[in-house]
Amino acid sequence: MSTISEVSHYTKPEEVVDFVKKTKCDSLAISIGTSHGAYKFKPEQCTRDEKTGRLVPPPLAFDVLKAIEKKLPGFPIVLHGSSSVPQEYVDIINANGGRLPDAVGIPEEQLRKAAKSAVCKINIDSDSRLAMTAAIRQHFAEHPEHFDPRQYLKPAREEMKKMYIHKIINVLGSNNKAR
Repeated sequence: MSTISEVSHYTKPEEVVDFVKKTKCDSLAISIGTSHGAYKFKPEQCTRDEKTGRLVPPPLAFDVLKAIEKKLPGFPIVLHGSSSVPQEYVDIINANGGRLPDAVGIPEEQLRKAAKSAVCKINIDSDSRLAMTAAIRQHFAEHPEHFDPRQYLKPAREEMKKMYIHKIINVLGSNNKAR
């Protein structure tokens, strides 16, 4: 009997051509080690950085991505659950009453590499929610008298905008590519 850790949950490259033909999909979301949320990995799947104590996730399965690209040349690939879970936001949240122990995401250098492949869409919603939550928690810590959503949502929107600008330009390489 195998345990869950012995079973691969990656997309099987040998099945993608048949799947695309049968479904007539116009893009394919694959599994190469990404997962939704701020807790993509269990601590036992990771190593710990000796200096910071932070979790270091396992690398994405770029060999699987490459095999899929060979089977479906030029076909648009999507990565769901690819937030990098910026540790500066996790730190702000935790410093202001939050509890996000061992929250970890996909390292930005791996997302940069994926963005240079057939991957045309990388979902990073958790990063947006972390940016917003960090800004709101920090705002309430600094201004406990505030109750008007306009007071705390404005800095939250600005932090999300800052995060998206960084991702678009420095990680996803999608700046100046609007059609």
